[in-house]
Amino acid sequence: MPQESALTIALPKGRLADKALKLFALCGLEAPPLKLESRKLFFKAAREDVRFILVKPSDVPIYVEYGVADLGVAGKDTILESGADVYDAVDLKVGHCRMVVAGYEETASRNLERRAFVRIATKYPHIAQNHFLAKGLSAEVIGLTGSVELAPVTGLAEQIVDLVETGRTLLAHGLVELEVLFHSSARLIVNRASHKLKFEFLAPLLTRLREVVDDHGSVG
Repeated sequence: MPQESALTIALPKGRLADKALKLFALCGLEAPPLKLESRKLFFKAAREDVRFILVKPSDVPIYVEYGVADLGVAGKDTILESGADVYDAVDLKVGHCRMVVAGYEETASRNLERRAFVRIATKYPHIAQNHFLAKGLSAEVIGLTGSVELAPVTGLAEQIVDLVETGRTLLAHGLVELEVLFHSSARLIVNRASHKLKFEFLAPLLTRLREVVDDHGSVG
């Protein structure tokens, strides 16, 4: 794919891409309907100088940090876990959820009060490690890719750090939220060099996008 496009936007594969495209369309960057089953990874907006690329959600910050994409859409959780050096420009106010520490209520409070060693299972090892280090707690962080709720049930870990939306899955396993680390939503991130070099192009787009988000709120 040629690199002469004035603007490249990285979208995460999945439902969030549809929501992001609706917001971009309201900013004048209409694109063809996105078919989730399609294997197409590049597609153009109605404007010939703008293209979208579809990548794995966790890869979006990396594509933006390294300048392959000027802009990207990623959850705050994904951005923080990646550690990517990008400019968090606009809260898109979709994909709301929260990052929490969860576990069995009867044992968790005792462990924390004694500042004892805690074993944590999570899909977000960097976020978890940074959180417990900041609190001065000794924790072994175990990285998982599957259902982390099983870790306390099976004895693999005492607590988990995970992203939750309703909390129903935690309750189904007898777990409770012990602490909220932060609230997460989808963000528009910008490559730092692009923000300077393409400022005349980007500034009105970012302003318009903020107006659209404020006017329309969450999109379906």
